[in-house]
Amino acid sequence: MHELSVTQNILEIALRHAQEAGAVRIREINLVIGELSSIVDDSVQFYWDIISEGTMAQGAILRFERIPATLRCRECGHEFALSRDDYACPACGSFAVGVVGGDEFYLESIEVDLAQPQPGQVAPG
Repeated sequence: MHELSVTQNILEIALRHAQEAGAVRIREINLVIGELSSIVDDSVQFYWDIISEGTMAQGAILRFERIPATLRCRECGHEFALSRDDYACPACGSFAVGVVGGDEFYLESIEVDLAQPQPGQVAPG
């Protein structure tokens, strides 16, 4: 159920930045989500469709980019993709590894429609 609060935060951030840019509509939101994140795309989309209703983000397309998990060996420094079968470093065999990627979750970008300036007006920006 934490996807509801996460989705509310996404909406708040997108609305704030869109308003600062002088937007009249948010068209698309690009989210980056790491493989190790517990965020469920379908749940975010479900809540988005509900909470964005009546805002300038209503109908905006959510795009989800999944980032694979990456580990770094603390012994030799080798970085490698997480394998659910074996956590050992493929270069030296050490199990002293740490996560360096794959736990991300952030709003990467938004695409908006800007207000059309009236004749004699200067466009915002």
